[in-house]
Amino acid sequence: MSHWAGLLSTAAKVNLLVLVVSVVFSWSSLSDRVPEFALTKIEENDIKDDSRKELITEDDADPEDLEVFYPTHQWQTIRPGQAVPAGSHVRLNLQTGDREAKLPDSENGRNLIAGLRVDVDSNLFTSQELKKALAKMKESEKAERKAHEEEVRKKFRPIEQLKEEFEKLNVKMETDYEIMVKLISKFNSSASTLDEKVAALYDLEYYVHQVDNAKDFLSIGGLQLVIDGLNSTEAVLKEHAAFVLGAALSSNPKIQIEAIEGGALQKLLVILATEQPLAVKKKALFALSSMLRHFPYAQQQFLKLGGLQVLRSLFRQKGMETLHVRVVTLLYDLIVEKVRSQEGGDGTRPEKIQQYRQVKLVPAVVEQDWCVVVSNLLAMPEHDTREKVLKTVGVLMAFCKERFRGDPTLSTTLSLLRSEYEELAAEEQREGDKDGYFKELLGSVNTIIQELR
Repeated sequence: MSHWAGLLSTAAKVNLLVLVVSVVFSWSSLSDRVPEFALTKIEENDIKDDSRKELITEDDADPEDLEVFYPTHQWQTIRPGQAVPAGSHVRLNLQTGDREAKLPDSENGRNLIAGLRVDVDSNLFTSQELKKALAKMKESEKAERKAHEEEVRKKFRPIEQLKEEFEKLNVKMETDYEIMVKLISKFNSSASTLDEKVAALYDLEYYVHQVDNAKDFLSIGGLQLVIDGLNSTEAVLKEHAAFVLGAALSSNPKIQIEAIEGGALQKLLVILATEQPLAVKKKALFALSSMLRHFPYAQQQFLKLGGLQVLRSLFRQKGMETLHVRVVTLLYDLIVEKVRSQEGGDGTRPEKIQQYRQVKLVPAVVEQDWCVVVSNLLAMPEHDTREKVLKTVGVLMAFCKERFRGDPTLSTTLSLLRSEYEELAAEEQREGDKDGYFKELLGSVNTIIQELR
């Protein structure tokens, strides 16, 4: 009996020794805990009290950190709402009813989570340290931006300072109205030289392009002065006066009405009908075109004053070849404008449609044999010129078909153009341009040939 008691006493001592060793190793393992898979390293003095227990609560922790569970090698309770990294070991504690998780078993200081080998680094930063670093970066950016602003301020003076300096220098910013008043005064002054008057007109042309400036130009008497300038004995003054007039007339109905009432139409036709330098006639034709476009009353007066005959005479004058395409383009625009007004698809008012009906433009074109005049221009070598003439021939086709059919020269010209543009269009296609410029011209030529058959 004493023998068995001795054995039991010896066994108890061995068990006690094993238990102590186990506790020591367990305590050593707990003391070596290193947070894994986290951007924070929690300091010992922050997480332990005198009883060596964790004291961090939800109120003390960073709200962003509460959303992620940071596993270690020891089992830890998973709080509600925390996301557990893939690959972590998860269990249910039957004694407490809590879900717990830890890192998988390690090998050579490395952990395998979600199929990735991750190095354990105990020198990680806490979230507070990262926030401080980010704050320092922002402060650095602000400092750099402020330094840049200071550098810019040193290079450029503030607008208030510039205004003060301008006032000291007696410099005044003038309005367009004030500038035009001075230019008109200079143009109208007998004390101004020819060059000064030309310079004044040149500057005025820039300002009157704007609709509001053109109205002011009218109100201060500039329009009539420019119209009167068309009678000047100096060709250069007539040229620039017509230039200013054309700029003011462009898309400005009020100026168009005032100009025709001021006698501008008659003066422009006189310039075009008499012997004048090419530059003068070019500007006069520009002003005439600006007056006639979208103004049916002016178109009526133009026909009554023999305007078509005046333009027709330009084709008989030497040295005026550059004006031929401009005349044909104007003719094309006026015919298309009238046709569209009759269709009523361009939003034209009923009273204006009635005015267009009184413009007998097409009968005058046919009567004065403009059909031949236009078709003869197809022999010109420039593709741009041919394009405009082809469009005009297409518009005149409804009125000039019989005249076109009876013109052998036109038939020959069209055949030559078709051959030329077939080659150019084929070359375009070889270069990858399937819908090129020459293919479009070829289409226009083929359409006209087809309609004349």
